[in-house]
Amino acid sequence: MPIRSFLLVLLVAATSAAERVPLGGGLASLAEPHRGRAMHASSADPTGGNQDFRVVAPGESITLLDYRGAGIVRRFWVTFYPRPPLAPPENVIAAHRQNILRMYWDDESTPSVEVPLGDFFGVGFGEHRDYVSLPLAQTSGGYVCYWPMPFHRAARWTLTNQSGASLIFYWNIDFVAQRALPKNVRLFHAQWRRQNPTKPGRSYVILEARGEGHYVGTALFMHGLASVPVLGSLGFLEGDEQITIDDAPAPSIAGTGTEDYFNGGFYFESGPIAGPYAGVVIKDPAAARISAYRWHIEDAIPFTRSIRVAIEHGPTNDVPADYSSVAFFYQREPHASFPALPAAAALLP
Repeated sequence: MPIRSFLLVLLVAATSAAERVPLGGGLASLAEPHRGRAMHASSADPTGGNQDFRVVAPGESITLLDYRGAGIVRRFWVTFYPRPPLAPPENVIAAHRQNILRMYWDDESTPSVEVPLGDFFGVGFGEHRDYVSLPLAQTSGGYVCYWPMPFHRAARWTLTNQSGASLIFYWNIDFVAQRALPKNVRLFHAQWRRQNPTKPGRSYVILEARGEGHYVGTALFMHGLASVPVLGSLGFLEGDEQITIDDAPAPSIAGTGTEDYFNGGFYFESGPIAGPYAGVVIKDPAAARISAYRWHIEDAIPFTRSIRVAIEHGPTNDVPADYSSVAFFYQREPHASFPALPAAAALLP
């Protein structure tokens, strides 16, 4: 290749790299150019008044975001009522568990995110607990998400109230509109599952996905149901994670215990803790309940054809329990069908 042509190729490559859309974030990238147009969608009063919320009646669905074009959602914040101490506990639980958040990317017909509102923010059992991690937090009545959520052509979000009480709902969505994103950028997914009770001899499945992507996090809500406790009220924690990648004949990752997977030890011996990548937000031995999270930010798990994420309940799947979970992952579309959500009453803990 002539030297002038070679230099021109290098110049074009350098220019393209300089103009590349930054998909990362955090302190390390703050000095780099941030391109695009800052955008915002919220429940702000369109008249300029202070009625900065929407009332979502029982059975009603509302649209939180409807945007055409490419972009990346950077922050998602909500708060809502009913909440304690003014509302009855059953209404608070229903607000968290029976309002369903759905996110659709690029005009897809089935959502890439379909999760009860409270569970999406990392805490189970229909409760609010203050904690802070890198991508998700609940703080003093607020709920915030920093998972980056790119889209190539369109983004549409909805919230559906399946409870018997109206929801007073506030939200803010901050995103950056772009002319285009690289074609290989994968899309954000979150899938909710539940098994009540767990099946003897069979691991609880957190996710089964097909396609190409990477797994980035688990929120797992465990409630022991043994009438006679096995290995104590939290004996289900003896179960190991089992992650099978690309249709391997055996788990590619096999763990040493549930609390170990969540970066704890000895049944979370010192109680609740919230870290940037893992934590146990609820530890209640008297009620045999654990709400824990693990974010695979530094150790995302890639897959090229499929992934199956499962966990035992007890040492040989012998501890009866009520398990529910949210799996967070990125993948290229199309995604495999999600399991159907149960009826509204079965969403409650």
